[in-house]
Amino acid sequence: MLLHEQVAIELRRAIAEGEAKPGERMPQAKDLAAVLGVNTNTVFKALRLLRDQGLLEIGRGRGIKVAGTPERTAFIERTTELLELGRRNGFRRDDLIALLQSFPN
Repeated sequence: MLLHEQVAIELRRAIAEGEAKPGERMPQAKDLAAVLGVNTNTVFKALRLLRDQGLLEIGRGRGIKVAGTPERTAFIERTTELLELGRRNGFRRDDLIALLQSFPN
């Protein structure tokens, strides 16, 4: 697993556990990097990943705000784990989607 993905998992966990709540501002990327002991660019990649998943809002001059709920974060975290497990076992994303769609509602 890439380092920025590991950082994203740690930030997702913080949101899921309520350490960072929807609407709250996150620390700046450079501060997160210092606390986590990683390069700032690694944190930026993780933040963009979480933004793309709808968990963060990133605005120029407005900082980083939590957008998602802990429940959404937990769901995304478990889905990410499922995708990773599938990849390790030779499943493609389309295979997993087809499998999920085969279950009754």
